Amino acid sequence: NTDVLRPLYNGKDVQHRYTDRWVIDFGVTRDEDEAEQFEKPFGYLQENVQTKRSGNREAVRATKWWRLGRPRPALRDALEGLSRFITTVETTKHRIFVFLPIRVAPEHNLIVIPREDDATFGILQSRIHTFWALRIGGTLEDRPRYNSTRCFDPFPFPGDFVPSETVGTSHSTTKSPLKLPHNFPKLSKPRQAIALSIAEAAHDLNKLREAWLNPPEWVDVIPEVVPGYPGRITPKPEYAKAIKERTLTNLYNQRPAWLAHAHEALDAAVAYAYGWDDYTSAMSDDEILARLLKLNLERAAAQSN
Repeated sequence: NTDVLRPLYNGKDVQHRYTDRWVIDFGVTRDEDEAEQFEKPFGYLQENVQTKRSGNREAVRATKWWRLGRPRPALRDALEGLSRFITTVETTKHRIFVFLPIRVAPEHNLIVIPREDDATFGILQSRIHTFWALRIGGTLEDRPRYNSTRCFDPFPFPGDFVPSETVGTSHSTTKSPLKLPHNFPKLSKPRQAIALSIAEAAHDLNKLREAWLNPPEWVDVIPEVVPGYPGRITPKPEYAKAIKERTLTNLYNQRPAWLAHAHEALDAAVAYAYGWDDYTSAMSDDEILARLLKLNLERAAAQSN
């Protein structure tokens, strides 16, 4: 059953705390004969899904009722071989990027970037990218909206750090968090050192956030019975109430000094990758946007020639 059972995350699970929901995922190609070999998951779907799907206006949902309505084969291919992926909530007050384990099934309101390396994560989480996304992306009511075709695709990554087209074939391990995957763009030694400095700053930021969200003295991490699934984070009884308030939304609303300093270190590393030797945290948002737009236009012109 571990082949078809996955933790399910939506935007609330990322912004707040995981609500322990799971999904039965038979993938893209399993037919009914194969699916019914998984007796309990298949039986659950027979009882709770089959009748509801029978009258669905989309024929494929009615005839392939045991499969997810939107199985996303292209995304599955892109995630193949990764141990984790980067994601952000589509519509949210704070533009926060996080890593999720590959076993997690992301719902539709999560934007998935099929990369597992800290360097790409760091560039995306930097002020340089998040401000770009804020100005280029849309809004829903008063909340910024991240759109991959508007925010990610045209974003001018620094020089030769543009993610490779083969993002779904990496087999690198996260045991060494500063290791760049084998398909990361080939860099000269100086540029590789810059990439590692971004990765280190990103890793430090992520580590600090995780320690705040789940203080080791407040929680027990209980490994799942079956290897491969994320461990269950269980608060100790005396901290059960307090741990509910430890969410990414609350953290970024408070923005303590240590968080601000970690972001400043990451921003400086990313700015250096752009060659912005004059960058400081006092650089205006408009100046950052102007430089990014100039770089975007230069690359567009080069491609058209």
